[in-house]
Amino acid sequence: MTNNATQDFLEIQDIREGVLLLKNNSIRGVLMVSSLNFALKSEEEQSAIIYAYQSFLNSLDFSCQIIIQSRNINITPYLDSLKDLEEKQTNSLLRTQTSSYREFIKEMVSGDMVMTKNFYIVVPYNLMEIFGVGGGAKRSSIMQAFSNKKDSSGTAMKDDDFERCKTQLWQRMEFLALGLKRCGLEGVPLTTPELIELFWSIHHPDQAEIGYYPEILPELLK
Repeated sequence: MTNNATQDFLEIQDIREGVLLLKNNSIRGVLMVSSLNFALKSEEEQSAIIYAYQSFLNSLDFSCQIIIQSRNINITPYLDSLKDLEEKQTNSLLRTQTSSYREFIKEMVSGDMVMTKNFYIVVPYNLMEIFGVGGGAKRSSIMQAFSNKKDSSGTAMKDDDFERCKTQLWQRMEFLALGLKRCGLEGVPLTTPELIELFWSIHHPDQAEIGYYPEILPELLK
């Protein structure tokens, strides 16, 4: 039985300059997008947001994928920090208030999973698009967003081709960020360390939940 490394099953070949280079020689950029509380907006504001978002989608001439990632949050470290703060209080009233607040938080989340949601847009680009052939492909999951096997060429992308593709990719990401801003959202490209942490947390959810992340080697931060 052959022991294969996890990397053998990933579509990602490398991460360079904030860009995901896939094994099929296509590339991906990832925007992390802010959120807004739509329910708290007035009816007029909601209509304006919907119209802006509709216009944003209609303005796209390339495919992209919106991904919502839900993750458990372990608040034990936060409760421990409150406990430490409580013990360090010299004022009895502040100590009592800190204790009450800690118990309130503890009871509020008792029996419930505390979740956080992160929003991403995956932006594709393919070398063939420079020559007017092909395009990005849509997938249904966060990992499939980085797969497009039909475009595989079997040869490594040259540095000059990578630079050309990267320039076009960043133009797309800037266009998306501007469109999102009109909707009241902020889109920020993930850097190489942030992309590494994102994919590490996907494959190590339990460790990521407690806030543990491995040290990123300098050679991976190119």
